[in-house]
Amino acid sequence: MTEKGEFLGEERAALRQLRDELRVQTELGKAELRDLYEEVERKWYELEGRARVLGEGMREDAVEVRSAATLLAEEVRKGFEHLRSRL
Repeated sequence: MTEKGEFLGEERAALRQLRDELRVQTELGKAELRDLYEEVERKWYELEGRARVLGEGMREDAVEVRSAATLLAEEVRKGFEHLRSRL
């Protein structure tokens, strides 16, 4: 796996854990943060879809998809970290 591919795999694992923690915390309270969480959650599903495409090797433009997925992962991380700081 390439260095960028390894990063994306590790980043997704870390984001998955952070996502799970935030989901539990938002269910327990902080109703005003739920909208923010749902926005980041949509980006999470988009990231997972792009990662799936890369994993299946179905597209010739995998480099562009990987680059876009990496940027999306950064957006998701920032969103999750913002939510965590508000809890």
